[in-house]
Amino acid sequence: MARKKLPRRFQVCATLDNLDLARTGSAIKLEITSRGEKLGELHIGRGSLFWWGAHSKTRKRIRWSRFAEILNEMASGEVSARRRPEVGARVSH
Repeated sequence: MARKKLPRRFQVCATLDNLDLARTGSAIKLEITSRGEKLGELHIGRGSLFWWGAHSKTRKRIRWSRFAEILNEMASGEVSARRRPEVGARVSH
């Protein structure tokens, strides 16, 4: 018997302003929604990531090195995916 198809929980729409990402100011923009409600926007550029929360008026810059630290901590089990540290906070080792 075929499984019942569940509605999608997340949807990501991508926008690419410039095909040449080597140019200054070019970025991939991802709009992330969950069941029709906007979670935020993620702008991915050469130097860093920028996150705008759904109702935020300001963006949060995350450098690639910090982003890698966060993912490495999650992958190693040091920090669970559900209880991540604040994006700007440093985790002492």
